Amino acid sequence: MLNTYLKIALRYLRKNKTHAFINIGGLSVGMAVAMLIGLWIWNELSFNRYHQNYSRIAQVMQQKTLDGKVSTGGVIPMPLNAAMHESYGSDFKYIVMSTLTWDHILSAGDNKVTYAGNYISADAPEMFSLRMLKGTRNALKGPSSMLLSQSVAKALFGDADPMGKVVKLDNKVTFLVGGVYEDLPRSSTLHNVAFMAPWDYFRTSEDWIVNRAAADWNDDFLQMYVQVADHADLAKISSKIKNLKAERAGAANALAKPELFLQPMSKWHLYMEFKDGVNVGGAIQYVWLFGIIGVAVLLLACINFMNLQTARSEKRAKEVGIRKAIGSFRAQLIYQFYCESMLTAVLAFVLALLLVALVLPFFNNIADKDMHILWTSPFFWGSSIGFALLTGLLAGSYPALYLSSFQPVKVLKGTFRAGRLAAIPRKVLVVVQFAVSVVLIIGTIIVFKQIRFAQNRPVGYSREGLITIETSTDDLHNHFEAIRADLLRSGAITALSESSSPATGVNNYRGGLEWKGKDPAMTDNFANIRVTSEYGKTVGWQFAAGRDFSRELLTDSTSLIVNEAAVKYMGLNDPVGEIVRFRNRDYHIIGVVKDMVMQSPYEPVKQTIFYLTPYDFGYVNFRISPNVSAHTALDKIAAVCKTYAPAAPFTYKFADEQYARKFNAEERIGKLAGCFTILAIFISCLGLFGMAAFMAEQRFKEIGVRKVMGASVFNLWSLLSKDFVVLVIIAFCIAVPVAYYGMSVWLQHYQYRAVMSWWIFAVTGLGAIAITLLTVSYQGIKAALMNPVKSLRLE
Repeated sequence: MLNTYLKIALRYLRKNKTHAFINIGGLSVGMAVAMLIGLWIWNELSFNRYHQNYSRIAQVMQQKTLDGKVSTGGVIPMPLNAAMHESYGSDFKYIVMSTLTWDHILSAGDNKVTYAGNYISADAPEMFSLRMLKGTRNALKGPSSMLLSQSVAKALFGDADPMGKVVKLDNKVTFLVGGVYEDLPRSSTLHNVAFMAPWDYFRTSEDWIVNRAAADWNDDFLQMYVQVADHADLAKISSKIKNLKAERAGAANALAKPELFLQPMSKWHLYMEFKDGVNVGGAIQYVWLFGIIGVAVLLLACINFMNLQTARSEKRAKEVGIRKAIGSFRAQLIYQFYCESMLTAVLAFVLALLLVALVLPFFNNIADKDMHILWTSPFFWGSSIGFALLTGLLAGSYPALYLSSFQPVKVLKGTFRAGRLAAIPRKVLVVVQFAVSVVLIIGTIIVFKQIRFAQNRPVGYSREGLITIETSTDDLHNHFEAIRADLLRSGAITALSESSSPATGVNNYRGGLEWKGKDPAMTDNFANIRVTSEYGKTVGWQFAAGRDFSRELLTDSTSLIVNEAAVKYMGLNDPVGEIVRFRNRDYHIIGVVKDMVMQSPYEPVKQTIFYLTPYDFGYVNFRISPNVSAHTALDKIAAVCKTYAPAAPFTYKFADEQYARKFNAEERIGKLAGCFTILAIFISCLGLFGMAAFMAEQRFKEIGVRKVMGASVFNLWSLLSKDFVVLVIIAFCIAVPVAYYGMSVWLQHYQYRAVMSWWIFAVTGLGAIAITLLTVSYQGIKAALMNPVKSLRLE
């Protein structure tokens, strides 16, 4: 019996090719979109599960009250390590100290490479369950050996065995390779950690660490990771350690009210956004966003499927009457309609799998992921096949249950009519379909408008022709004057300077400044940038008042330049000449520069101070001459740098490229949303096209009569189009408030945000109507041009 049902279903699909193509094509595209989004959500939710101890690992973070606001960060002071062991050692299985993940130069023989890595405690490989390819996880327990990732080992030693080989780090210290671990996946927060060097070496490597940082509770520059003991509750331990820093740091930190807490590894990726001390989410908002988009696109495809199934089913009333007249039971008809619907859904599912396999590399490129179809996952197959069958079941319910109930006498006599109300469910579904599409269109436009709004924000300096080198060794600093002279003489650059942060970021913050009129209860916090005197000329900052630093004025060693945000923050009316107590010395403000957007382009500029020092930088900035091509200038800069720093690879970054990367996340979201929106519109248009074809076919004789009575092509086109236009206008009216509310909530995440202009909604509405008219016009004009004799010859 099932074989017979399948044959009839296949025969029906072959007979109605256009109907079958629209049904299967639309549903397969919707399923493919849902699968892609499902894979992306699975990847996001499974972040960090590579680490076996995932559920018991946390990062120690702290909150401080600064300027009356609570700020949250992941850096902690060095003495916290001993205090944690002493006070709460029994609550943890491991307590791991780590530096921040920075780029370092690694060299072995003539091979020199730059990779990011950390100095980290010996228990880290065990805690993070590194998968060792060579050696053991115990390699960091001595101060003379390090661990390399598979990629670094390959880059330094090729196919040779790296075990026991010597690696020089930052042209300063040598370590033996004690082990090689599998590259951490991109779905790990630690995936950039390409090597691990011993913490026991780092804590005694520099005088400033031993003599100052080891006992300084105010110097937050390290990270701490922990794994709670097997018997311990992570939330309870987080409460226990809350006041540890405040109790140990003393009066110096009293105003900041530091509080420690544990941020579980399960929240590192999706829940790392804090506002005023409260975790308000983070990347989880995009999981919800794309989850909703996936459901919406799938809903559109299902609406198409159900709409066309129900529309076509009414034309099969005579078939039902004949089948019943020759003895078919209602149950057999129900099974037949369900079988046709299920077959369509299964064929769409197979086509969707093929589409996903084809577009997944492209999707990975846009999403910056490394996802694969979960061929071996029972959950994937169970949910996918279950959904396909459920879709077929729902879509087939109307024809199966409604049509099978027809009385054969009425149908065969020709007295059966579907009724005026039969089309209402289909019209409602069309309205829902286009409302969803309009919401997606408006949302995508606003996402890109927000990105462009931030990109066009004045940044306060010139990014074009500005490059930066991060210095992992002291060679460039020690030969700075010679490098500057050679490059200026070559004509490759117009300016050269050193700084403690690049122009596109801030690495250092500091409080404890004193100035006239400061509130004694205020806990100040400034971004502070150490620079050489040519920094302003190099970056091209713009002065609002005062002057720049000068190499000729020795008094500038106790001078400050502040930005406009700092002037406002300090409440100074005439800042130039004001005295600021800083680092136990009196500094004079000699200039005010316009705010430089060095951090997030979506946030207000942080109050910043710039001052001269002869040491402790980390970055060299070059202003390429506009009279020389970038390629020629880079060749000359590389040659000079190699002369004075032969051990360091010439690795540079363009400021405009680094600034553009600040928009990567939003642009990625916008591109993905744009792609899904286009597919949603395509699915909606497919459904509209099918419905227009059905309406034209249903009104076949009416159109013939109207043509005979003198109706023009335009009159007939208007007749068939106006109903769809009305439905789209209703959908637009429903979609606008939904989109406005949803995007208002999304924009609240940005302090520097665009305004939702009226033209966005107007353009979307006009575009939706235009798309509708283009979609239905083919069928409308085709019907209008038809010879009326064909439709009336049987009358």
